[in-house]
Amino acid sequence: MKKLVYCDETTDIVGPGVEMIDTLVSGGKFITRTNPGCWGNMITPKIRSWHEVGKPVGVEGAEVGDAVAIKIENINVLSRATSSGTDEAQSDYFESDPGIDSYCPNCGTKNPDTYLDGTGENAVKCKNCDSPVVPFKMPHGYTMYFDRKREFGITIDENLSSEISKNADKYSNLTPEGMQHSINAFAKHDMPGVPARVIPMVGNIGTVPAMDMPSSHNAGDFAQFLLGAKHEFACTEDELDNRTDAHMDVNEVREGAVVIAPVKTKGAGVYIGDVHAMQGDGEIAGHTTDIAAEVEVTVDLIKNLNNLGPIILPNIEDLTPLTKPYTASEREKINKDAQSIGLDNIEDEMYPIQMIGSGADLNSAAADGLNKLAELLDYSLDEVKNRVTINGDISIGRAPGVVNITMLTPISKLENINLADLVKEHYNI
Repeated sequence: MKKLVYCDETTDIVGPGVEMIDTLVSGGKFITRTNPGCWGNMITPKIRSWHEVGKPVGVEGAEVGDAVAIKIENINVLSRATSSGTDEAQSDYFESDPGIDSYCPNCGTKNPDTYLDGTGENAVKCKNCDSPVVPFKMPHGYTMYFDRKREFGITIDENLSSEISKNADKYSNLTPEGMQHSINAFAKHDMPGVPARVIPMVGNIGTVPAMDMPSSHNAGDFAQFLLGAKHEFACTEDELDNRTDAHMDVNEVREGAVVIAPVKTKGAGVYIGDVHAMQGDGEIAGHTTDIAAEVEVTVDLIKNLNNLGPIILPNIEDLTPLTKPYTASEREKINKDAQSIGLDNIEDEMYPIQMIGSGADLNSAAADGLNKLAELLDYSLDEVKNRVTINGDISIGRAPGVVNITMLTPISKLENINLADLVKEHYNI
């Protein structure tokens, strides 16, 4: 067992069948050097996932039913440029899922090894027969260049994207151990001159599911594509409960935030991947600015929490006015007003937690998260709905089916599930 574990090895599959790189003591640091998610993987047919993520690390003493608090200490952006855009699957190049069981239609090789030959959407070639293998095209896309301090990105024109495409891997800053081609090779340039703030966040972070599955499909919406599939990761509706919803794409999951992930396999298997330079709520294009990054987290074991999905403790500046903890002056006023009308037992000490919900669509995801919140806090579902309405909110993590539900939660409920100290420490109270 170690107090510090560093990982620069990647995997496309997560689950109990994937060997953990080491074991970390509770309270130890885990640093992952990760490659971009999504597009680079989507144009690399040998990768059986839309993401390659860092290999998981075990946590000493973690058993099924426990949880791990993953505190995000630092996200170091390593890419100098990336490309992204909307996607269009090409049915001639896959059977069930273009990101899992792609094949070369010319020679029939499943998940073929490929190489880059030139630039553009036909640059990925099968090593077996030299034919283009194009599981996805990008109908509208852009290449974004980052300043040296990684404070801003700006989308670039045809000339600059063409120059970057000639050194695609260098600008992506891919690890030698990685599997993907750089999406910068596509040289997309459909909307030049658009600036954006760099606010890095982690799209896929948590614990391994209780069954082997593609890392990108460890969420309720992506997992729908595993139902009745023709590849080796096909599963049933009941088996979807094995997921841990690590692939959240919730933009509050950034430096300073805490992810409290459920443990569904002995040892937990904490893993990190799919870092984004920035992302608006919903990731509406389906993909955003995927980057290589080095992510440093601290991992603490929480015994017997039995949370069915991830819980987020966001930075206080990411909370809406309704969901921020009450200040001392607000609490004083609340209690004074309550006493004036003879009301006792005011829930003035309340702190926000976010529950992740996921499902086939946003309504299903909201229902999933509300039910998980009710079970965690031992409230009726109706009471949770009312509390979230007046003291909370529901935001879109990723369309079509991930939401984060925020609720101001009484300290007594947090004490009952042994989260009070962690929550108060996080909000510096």
